[in-house]
Amino acid sequence: MLKIKYFLWLIVPLLWSCSDQDDDSQYVNIPLEFKVPSNFPALAYNIELNPPTEKGFELGKKLFYDGRLASDGVVSCGFCHIQANAFTHHGHTVSHGVNNAEGTRNTPSIQNLAYQTIFMYDGAADHLDLQPLIPLKSIIEMNGDLNAILKMMKADKEYQKLFGQAFGENAITTENMLKALSQFMVMVVSSNSKFDKYRRNETGGTLTSDELAGYDLFKSKCASCHATDLQTDNSFRNNGLAVNPAVNDVGRYKVTELAGDYYKFKVPSLRNVEVSGPYMHDGRFGTLEGVLDHYASGIEDSPTLDPILKQNGKFGIPLSTTEKQQIIAFLKTLTDTQYLTDKRFAEY
Repeated sequence: MLKIKYFLWLIVPLLWSCSDQDDDSQYVNIPLEFKVPSNFPALAYNIELNPPTEKGFELGKKLFYDGRLASDGVVSCGFCHIQANAFTHHGHTVSHGVNNAEGTRNTPSIQNLAYQTIFMYDGAADHLDLQPLIPLKSIIEMNGDLNAILKMMKADKEYQKLFGQAFGENAITTENMLKALSQFMVMVVSSNSKFDKYRRNETGGTLTSDELAGYDLFKSKCASCHATDLQTDNSFRNNGLAVNPAVNDVGRYKVTELAGDYYKFKVPSLRNVEVSGPYMHDGRFGTLEGVLDHYASGIEDSPTLDPILKQNGKFGIPLSTTEKQQIIAFLKTLTDTQYLTDKRFAEY
């Protein structure tokens, strides 16, 4: 009897070990469910070409928060994209990169990117799978070396396992790294604000009189650019900001070199705008009041100024003090607390 017990004591750990190995090698990657909210437009990203999976998402999340992708080993994607602030760099006028280098633009949010066809303030990327290459390779932002990143990932046991589970054998490639990042970003959806619930007639979606008045004002004065429930038409526009001569950021023109694109920048979504300040492409306004003051009385004329802001010989969008307060009350209904605290997106 003692011999039998001793034999079992020896063999059980071996069985556990074999079982663990078999589980890893036979792991079946599980697809993640992705539903388009009923108040959203159709997806722009072709999700069938890179469908999100449990391990693809997990890998993308690990990459998103890994400072080793940068030359200093510190500046990850998540360094400038902070979840509690709708994945923006709250409090920083412009983004900070390796060795505390400063860029020239405010960090944009990464919410609802699967509904967009073009990315960055100047539209420098036209596919979500390619967008991460811009900050990765920027000498000011992450200053990453793709060969060094591949070498790092191939030497990391966790990356070896995750890449294998997500993409199969010999999976550690730049293409799969970018696909994993896209799977993470595709799932980063903000769709459960008070406003969303109002639009879908759900519990918790009752707007106050000021919020409703603000929504009416918003539809008549702001929704030409901040269109659909995504709060952007994804266009590029010159919104009359005075040009900073020290930087002279020419916006969309930098990409197209078309004179008609001077000083045009991508219209940002206003979702979670309450927590994502400072505002504008260069973070020049610290408050929503400052933004509305600009549209009411701060418009600068130029050859590419958006026609909406220059009508009947008058500049800007007339707004009374009360109207500004009501619009801000409405904008605060776009705050999606579930999204801002969703543990699926949080750093480990």
